[in-house]
Amino acid sequence: MSSVRVSDVLALVGSALGGAALTWTVFTQLAPFSGRLGAVVVWYVCFLGLYALLVSFDESGQAVKDRIAGAVVHSFAAVLLLVLGFVVFYVVVRGVKALVHVNFFTQDLSVTGPLEPLTSGGVVHGIVGTLVEISIALVVVVPLGLTCAVFLTEFPGPYARVVRTVVEAMTALPSVIAGLFVFSLYVLILGFPRSGLAAALALGAMMLPIIVRAADVVLRLVPGSLKEASLALGASRWRTVWTVTLPTARSGLATAVILGTARGIGETSPVLLTAGFGASTNLDPREGPMVSLPLLAYELRRIPEDAMIARAFGAGTTLLLLVLVLFVVARTIGGRGPGVLSPRQQRRAAKRSADDAARLAAIAHARRRAEQDPILQPWERDSRLDLTEHDLAEHDDGPHGSDDNTP
Repeated sequence: MSSVRVSDVLALVGSALGGAALTWTVFTQLAPFSGRLGAVVVWYVCFLGLYALLVSFDESGQAVKDRIAGAVVHSFAAVLLLVLGFVVFYVVVRGVKALVHVNFFTQDLSVTGPLEPLTSGGVVHGIVGTLVEISIALVVVVPLGLTCAVFLTEFPGPYARVVRTVVEAMTALPSVIAGLFVFSLYVLILGFPRSGLAAALALGAMMLPIIVRAADVVLRLVPGSLKEASLALGASRWRTVWTVTLPTARSGLATAVILGTARGIGETSPVLLTAGFGASTNLDPREGPMVSLPLLAYELRRIPEDAMIARAFGAGTTLLLLVLVLFVVARTIGGRGPGVLSPRQQRRAAKRSADDAARLAAIAHARRRAEQDPILQPWERDSRLDLTEHDLAEHDDGPHGSDDNTP
């Protein structure tokens, strides 16, 4: 990483101040312009022009283009970060009034009216509903998504190309379409009531393409030499997938599942159409409405009372924190490439290597002692060596066992 020069910092600061001065001159002295958005646009154009002029004094033409492109990219990134920070800050500030009360996380709204203070009622039914719906969706989607990703990676062909195209199209599917599909099939045609199970199926339809695409990318990163070595040793295709491909890409597959979970946990439209809304905690996903945190925030925000609005923003803050935790976990797990061991796995591998070295050294020592013993007959010496190797192997397998991390 190159060090930042003082001249670069001065060029940026001078361009920003010069752009502000030119914008003030244009809007107040030269033209009858007004409006904050127009002032920002004019300032940005003036800033880029002045920055290009200052950089051209020390750099060549290509370097000037690179500096301008870098300034544009960094400015857009700063705008995105500011917008994201403002959204998070606004939601947290509006919801902190409800978050400071313990009952917000331990009670539901079954006995709480719109005019009740924040010391009464909470969103525990939304938290429980979210966890139940996501759990059911994961049970259905994870095996199906990982199996589909393995099929796309290990069995390429015309049918695999069709499946990949369908998965990519489903990734851009609006969430309301998935909700309408499950509502029409599960509720209207089959006649089942709106429930948490219906919402879980709708969320699964949204999570499936995310998991399949992410898992497909991760599985394609597995080195082909590992799979070829397994096949050369006589393992079948499915044995290679089960013992080599999946363990090698385990961290990436976990990241794919977590990203799909984060996508489904924040959906509102499918839950609104399929789960219904209720003020009490429902633990049965097959019967009765089961509310989730996004749906709860949407419904509470519609009530024109300060306490309910604060509860709505509190539910939104809880959802933000939950999604943030999922993305942090995904980033932590996904930071390692395929086949890269975690520190804990490295310690276990080092311990196994040390145990193997000690076992081999003990066998070699026992063999030398047996060969040097003049009293033992040759057949007795061979039997003692076999017994020593057998005992050491049992001792090695006993306390440590096998490790699933090794293909």
